Amino acid sequence: MGKLIVTEFMSVDGVAQAPGAPEEDPEGGFEYGGWQAPLIDRDEEHFIFEQAKGMDALLLGRRTYEIFAGYWPTAPAEFDFTELMNRVPKYVASRTLEPPLSWEGASLLEGGLAEAVAGLKARHDHVHVIGSLDLVQSLLREGLVDRLNLWVYPLVLAQGKRVFADGAVPTALRLTESRIFANGTLKLEYETAGEPAVGDMEDEVDRIT
Repeated sequence: MGKLIVTEFMSVDGVAQAPGAPEEDPEGGFEYGGWQAPLIDRDEEHFIFEQAKGMDALLLGRRTYEIFAGYWPTAPAEFDFTELMNRVPKYVASRTLEPPLSWEGASLLEGGLAEAVAGLKARHDHVHVIGSLDLVQSLLREGLVDRLNLWVYPLVLAQGKRVFADGAVPTALRLTESRIFANGTLKLEYETAGEPAVGDMEDEVDRIT
């Protein structure tokens, strides 16, 4: 069975809306579209690609699909991501789009989300989700996420769509890798690890002393 891996670029306060450009997603009057661009560097871009190149399928929400489909088919060939994004099969979770989709290799996800994701995991080893915040809320709510790749940037946005919003459910996470970049960005990779454990601090103090 394959893994479903979510990658999000977010501020310290969890905002992941429109990191790439001002016009990417102005919903809700968001004023800081393109906040990632001044912070990213070549070293970071290399590690983002290294993290993503193992994907063999891409699952997207409608808005992120439309942004990607408007860019990657004609993106410069020298970009590492161009060949990868255009090559892998792409699945889109949408109730409003109709087939056929314009981006070669893209198709609509059929059926209920849990059953459809199970089908993707049966066919692919690494199903990646990038952005797609509304979809991510549903994936978290259904307990379908196996790994979280979080890129945490050194700024507070105080408005906008957050990674862990209404769809989040209590989940324990196991840190599998971390890295700090020169600009203060953190790369954190987590695996989901069931429900959070609870305890009594007094008992814990007694145990370690």
